[in-house]
Amino acid sequence: MSPLAPAPVQEQPPTRGPGPSTSPGRRRLPALLAVFVTVALVVSAWHPKDFTTWVLETVWVIVGLPLLIVLRKRFPLSNLLYCLLAVHALVLMTGGHYTYAEVPAGEWVRDWFDLSRNPYDRLGHLVQGFVPAILVRELLVRTSPLRGSRWLAPLTVCACLAFSAVFEMLEWLSAVIGKDAADAFLGTQGDVWDTQWDMFCCLIGATVSLLLLSRLHDRFLARLTPATAATASGR
Repeated sequence: MSPLAPAPVQEQPPTRGPGPSTSPGRRRLPALLAVFVTVALVVSAWHPKDFTTWVLETVWVIVGLPLLIVLRKRFPLSNLLYCLLAVHALVLMTGGHYTYAEVPAGEWVRDWFDLSRNPYDRLGHLVQGFVPAILVRELLVRTSPLRGSRWLAPLTVCACLAFSAVFEMLEWLSAVIGKDAADAFLGTQGDVWDTQWDMFCCLIGATVSLLLLSRLHDRFLARLTPATAATASGR
């Protein structure tokens, strides 16, 4: 090489700052949500309308919150899913505190629109499809061969409907065991088609969730670290 020739410039690898998955704010979000939900759970347990109903409605939060905390390092979820689960927990705790048929916001909507029933129960079952749809989708994307498959959405909706059916059977069982004491938990408000409406609301919620959030969910999943993805896939 001629001494006058310019020395070749060695390309330096681009420096990378903290990416989305390592941002301190994003790392702290699950912990902040856990604290918020814990405080809300304690508040909802303060003089509920019916304590047995409160336990039955919030048992998913009572069991699920510690489970998510324990699994946080081994199998962290996307921040989108953590936010949705926190919203679902609030819906459950509000319904548990007041009973679904007597939630004040639902009574206001009923009176304002001259409805025949408190619509909060319908909202609860819409959310029962909306949030679990993203939970099921995330588990299938990360632990099964269904990522990118055309079967991902239909199977996600089917899983949500299956859970809704199991929940309705649990309500039926509580009615058989508790008889009159289970009325507040059932929240049928005199509708003989309440079970069918509940499952239909779950179906609508799951379908709308996948239509609105699937692409956003994929972006949140991409923010998980490679180590997390490897752990999730079993490598």
